[in-house]
Amino acid sequence: MTLTVTVADVHRMTPDVKQFRLVADEHTFEYDPGQHTMVHFESDGEEEARPYTAANLPGTNQLILAIKRYDDGTGSVFMHERTPGDEIEVEEVDGNLHVRDFDRDAVFLATGTGITPLYPMVKQYAREGEGDARLVFGERDQEHLIFRESLDQLRAEEATLDVDYVLSDAESEAWNGRTGHVQDHLPDALDGLDVEETDFYVCGVPEMVVETEDLLVEAGADEDRIFTEGWESDAAEE
Repeated sequence: MTLTVTVADVHRMTPDVKQFRLVADEHTFEYDPGQHTMVHFESDGEEEARPYTAANLPGTNQLILAIKRYDDGTGSVFMHERTPGDEIEVEEVDGNLHVRDFDRDAVFLATGTGITPLYPMVKQYAREGEGDARLVFGERDQEHLIFRESLDQLRAEEATLDVDYVLSDAESEAWNGRTGHVQDHLPDALDGLDVEETDFYVCGVPEMVVETEDLLVEAGADEDRIFTEGWESDAAEE
């Protein structure tokens, strides 16, 4: 079942990411933060659908989607051509990524637009969680860090939340933070935690997700407490 929503406004977040606020008449979206909708569109005469995560918390008639444009990505190109007033078809919000246990410590690991499901999950955990939460978010450079201002504000407000950024291409700018790749900094992210009693949420490019899962298991994490979208292993092998 699809719902018709209207593009209420469009905001450019980074050079290649736009944020879309979609509004549905007389409908309330109920879901767990971290889950995604499917956007339907037509490409070369064929109906297609692509998943995009709701960046806002549930309980309203709106969905906020942060979408990175890929030149060869039919779904992202379609969305980046939308303007306020356009109508599109979306599905109800569902998916595998959502906070499982608010009593356990939680570590969130993201690269690129993999932050889009983890951002609302971190917000929810900061408000409802009973343990400590840590987010490690990797990007190319500071210009491409989406949600940075909101994450910095959340970190300032929540003593139990730690946020670290990792830049893979920081040589050309003034940057005193972490460099390299997210998985390079796992030892610091796990420092002081009871790894066996911690939940892990990982989202990003498939290779990063698969490598991070392996490193977490080697570090003593319970494999059943590592949560991803679930399709990354097959994609990494292609």
